[in-house]
Amino acid sequence: MLGKLKLSSQFKLAVLIIAPILIGFFALCLGRYMVTPKEVGDVLLQQVFGMAKEVPDVHLSVVWNIRLPRILLALLVGMGLAVSGAAFQGLFSNPLATPDTLGVAAGASFGAALGILLFENIFVVQLLSVIFGIVAVALTYSISKIKGKSTILMVVLGGMVTSAFFQALISLIKYVADPETKLPTITYWLMGSMASVSYNTLLYGAPLIIVGTIVLYLLRWRLNILALSEDEARTMGYNLQHMRWLVILASTAITASAVSMCGQIGWIGLLIPHISRMLVGTNNQKVIPVTISMGACYMVIIDTVARSASSAEIPLSILTALIGAPFFGYLLRKTGGGWA
Repeated sequence: MLGKLKLSSQFKLAVLIIAPILIGFFALCLGRYMVTPKEVGDVLLQQVFGMAKEVPDVHLSVVWNIRLPRILLALLVGMGLAVSGAAFQGLFSNPLATPDTLGVAAGASFGAALGILLFENIFVVQLLSVIFGIVAVALTYSISKIKGKSTILMVVLGGMVTSAFFQALISLIKYVADPETKLPTITYWLMGSMASVSYNTLLYGAPLIIVGTIVLYLLRWRLNILALSEDEARTMGYNLQHMRWLVILASTAITASAVSMCGQIGWIGLLIPHISRMLVGTNNQKVIPVTISMGACYMVIIDTVARSASSAEIPLSILTALIGAPFFGYLLRKTGGGWA
């Protein structure tokens, strides 16, 4: 019996790991220029393992230089935003909590918009985005402190104030931007796009998402403890304040880095954790791994549709909202507004 249980757990873990890889591989084949799985395999074998088999230049360009970087980014952003949403929902015991609960996404978006307005360097844009994402959290924390202490309610309210403040600053940036050159770039970027991603973009932004996701994965069982009261946690020997801020910092790093690379993409951090809970229950030890895998798969599928459905690429936030809003409405009716 124990052997079967262990085998079952190993099989489920293998599925969670393999599913994003398979979906990513087939996404390399799909697009307005179709490439067969064999041709994709030849390109990967040549570039990754150094096999000398000759591949057409067009396949090398499409698969290795254009599609692979954005698929890797989609995998990272999908898993990062999804696990951040699951972490925030566990942290605040609120099924509607998202990665923007503390104003992180708004702050990071303002930083990127400012970088696009003043500079042309993608590294500077990403750096400003991460910096202002951290500034947003610091501002939220300072607003929430009353007599040296902060409560969950005050943190959430502080996040609402911070988000509104940075959204106003984004509007100001768009107002002063050159309508012929800068404004279209800022507007399109804020709607979410992976069109301009490169390996350098990933080099700068991926580490924060990977480290933040690993931290949340390692803390997954402690997210269940965060639902306890301060007194209950103290009697068990846990410091809730330290745990909460560790979760917040990891989620902030993920969200700010994701926004810095591809703009604001909504609904993933809200929708995917709910679907995960429908599949495996409310235990965060199971929810977090499933959320990471499903978020990565979902984002790759959305990005593939965005770049393949029409001659002009569809902004990602449009697709995530078109799919996410109706499905979340269905979830609300099914669960009565509680945990899925």
